[in-house]
Parts: sequence; structure tokens; C-alpha cells
Amino acid sequence: MAFVSLKAWRTRSAERAEIASRLKRDLIVALGLTEADALAVNEIACADPGCPDMETIVLVMRAGAPTRALRIRRPMDAVDAQDIADLVQQDRSGETSR
Repeated sequence: MAFVSLKAWRTRSAERAEIASRLKRDLIVALGLTEADALAVNEIACADPGCPDMETIVLVMRAGAPTRALRIRRPMDAVDAQDIADLVQQDRSGETSR
């Protein structure tokens, strides 16, 4: 197991938090969420065959509606405008994550 310094860990942690925050801001606008709604963005390891090592899970929590879990099959730092457009389309069509 490799040694990771506390400084390196803090730097990486801050970078990941900034990426998540920026992605969350972009998704709130793209999905048309309001102050009454909530959104969570997380990166998780994916062990499914054919799945990338890391993927981004977006939980969309609209007031008065069930929470929806949407998936972007890329790590957070690789998500681009097309991924966001695809996620919006997935949300609008009512598809669930697979």
C-alpha cells in the first residue's frame, strides 16, 4: 500500500470538492431545480462488468416527488456538457438508472 501524505490527501480532497460543487451548480441550472428541491452528486466505484472504474451518481430530489437516481458513467472530473445534456434528457424521459 502506498503512503499518502496528509497534505496530498487534503489537496486532492479540496480538488474533488470543487469539481463536485461546480458540477452540482451546472446540474441545478440544467435540471431547472428550485430552492425547494435538492441535488446530491457523488462519485462511486462501479464493480459491474462493462462499467468504468468510477461513475457519477446524481440524486434529484424534487419537492413532492420521489427521489431519482441518475447515472453518468464517467468520473466527476470527466463529465462534460454532453453528459449533462444526456442526464437532463434521461430525467425528462423518466428513465431510471441501469
